[in-house]
Parts: sequence; structure tokens; C-alpha cells
Amino acid sequence: MAAVLLAQNSSKIVCVMLSDDQKYNGQMLKDPFVSDILNSLSKCLNQKGYFMMVKEESRLDQIVQYASMWNMAGLILIGYCNQDYQSLRAKMRIPFLVIDGYVNEAEKYSNVGIDNEGGGYQAGTYLVHKGHHKIMFLSDNDTCGDHERYMGFKRALLDNQIIVMPEDFKLLPFDEKERFAYYKHLLKEIKKYTAAFCASDVYAIEWMNYLLDQGVKIPEDFSIIGFDDIQLAQYVRPKLTTIKQDMNKRAEKAIELLEALIAGDEVIANVVLPTSLVIRESVKDICD
Repeated sequence: MAAVLLAQNSSKIVCVMLSDDQKYNGQMLKDPFVSDILNSLSKCLNQKGYFMMVKEESRLDQIVQYASMWNMAGLILIGYCNQDYQSLRAKMRIPFLVIDGYVNEAEKYSNVGIDNEGGGYQAGTYLVHKGHHKIMFLSDNDTCGDHERYMGFKRALLDNQIIVMPEDFKLLPFDEKERFAYYKHLLKEIKKYTAAFCASDVYAIEWMNYLLDQGVKIPEDFSIIGFDDIQLAQYVRPKLTTIKQDMNKRAEKAIELLEALIAGDEVIANVVLPTSLVIRESVKDICD
């Protein structure tokens, strides 16, 4: 197969390269967000006549080797950092773009991101308008997208004359066992708050289920809002209020830009797609 592909001008293979972050514990493909974006990319690539290859790889030299061996038409990178993009561009000529990256060099690679800060602002504004003034923010990091979501959330509260304290940011451990031990600690603080904004739906659902197991009613006793609008958000009970990022639009834009790169066209370096609030059942109005 490799010999046949090398003999062709283009293999029509687009590889989605995943950097297996430590928080996934070696199970990145099981993560609902990752599976959602892969599903959307697969549909778009099929429609365009490409074959999708998926590979988890953190070693840059291996990425270069795979790309050459399979004569790939292009690469889509998820979960890598800026220095990785620079190194890859210096080592190979195969077009690639980034999803959820933080890019600096307009002429070398393109990124398809979302308005994380705006999404955080929408979440904070909605909670405030529902009467919530003491809100905890849950995330496993304070960098990149999650940091932007927090800053948007914080700005929304400050715009409504609500003070945000450093201790309102709850930093979750990556390890599941340690995280649930931390949830037990948070349970003791829960009476200080009326709501939580979680940086992802996965953590929102996990935190919600833990509270329900402890006899805390959602949203009667405590409100929760997530981020991403993964498919599971509409199936859990109560249905999760969240900030939606449109996976299909991200995939469509990513393939559009990748095709432009393959054709040798100049492309926009950083595309930021909007987010939107999806109101369901997990936030209580406590204004009355």
C-alpha cells in the first residue's frame, strides 16, 4: 500500500494527529469531545473524497515519518503546542492545519479555533441574570482555551459588579481517583456557592453526577453550566445547559482551509468561530 501511494501524486489521505495529553490517561479517543470532532471531520473528508487516518502521536519525528511514508495529502493537528508547529514546518512540506491551537506565524500554518472568551462571557452573564452571584469555576488547567473561558466568565461577573475571588477557581486533578477525592473536599464548600461553570461538559456531567450521588439536587440545590455541547449533554438528567461550539462548522472550515493549503493558496492564519448558549435544565432561576 505504501509503495502504491508513494507512486501517486496524492494519496488523498488526510491524517488527524492527536497529541495524547496526560489528562486523557491514554484514552483520548474515548473522550466525548475528541470523538465528536473526529466524527465531524470524517463526514466532511468523505464528502470531499479524502480518506481519514487517525493517529495518536506525541513524537514529532514519528509524525514526519508517517506523513512521508503514506504520502499524505495533509495533516490536521489536535492538542499540540506552538513550538511543535514550528518544528514540523521546518521538517516537512506536507500542508497541515491546527484545531484549537495558538499560532503566531501567519504565513506558515492555519488554525481553526472558537471564541472561548466570548463563550465564558455568555456563561457568566446567563448565571448572573438567573440570580447567581457566588459561582465556582472548574477546570483542570489555567492555560490556553480554558484560561480564555475563565477570563470571559470573570469579565461577565465584573461587568455586573460581582467580585471574583481567586479561590473561586477550582483546579481539578487530572487523575480520576484524585479528582473524586477533590470533589469530596468541594462538597464541604458547596454551601458557599449557588452554581458552577465547568470548562467542559465532561467535567460538568461528572461533577453533577457526583453531587446527585451525595443527595444534592440539580438544579434545585445547585446549578451547573458546561462548555462544548457534546452529545451526552442532552441525554443526561437533568439536561445540561452549556455553551455550544459547532463541531460540524469547525470541521467544514478546517477542510476548506486544508484544501486551500494543498492547492498552495494563501489562507487566513487564525479563524475564530462563534459559540452560543444552549439553555436546558441544569440552571435554576433564583431571582425570585
